[in-house]
Amino acid sequence: METISKRKEKDLPILNKNLECNFEGYDSILLMSETAKLRSLITKRGTLEILIPLCCTTDPVRHKQFRHALKGFSTRTLSIRLKELEKSGILERHRYNEIPPRVEYTLTTKGQELVESVVSILQWMRKWANSKKR
Repeated sequence: METISKRKEKDLPILNKNLECNFEGYDSILLMSETAKLRSLITKRGTLEILIPLCCTTDPVRHKQFRHALKGFSTRTLSIRLKELEKSGILERHRYNEIPPRVEYTLTTKGQELVESVVSILQWMRKWANSKKR
């Protein structure tokens, strides 16, 4: 495992270069069903765009910050996606009784693990993006 000081800042963290993948003994039908659930959650328009700002900070992110960061998203679409992620246990919503109203979002432990998995997929994409190896 590489140390942070040896990596370049722009590189994504490397989890384990010698990772072995073995799904022998798993129920492939069950895995496919769970894959469909995951795909329906993370491939909806705006989901990853919501998760990325949250994974880049330990501070809560306000609804207004999402609106500014997510150009081309309607407020309605953003609100729907935030509610879905909250219902799925990915985000926590914190509402403050202030004027004007303030609502902040943070990742749950489940959400942090999801973001780590997305980062792993991004690492894989970078590794193989320009390669013709198969």
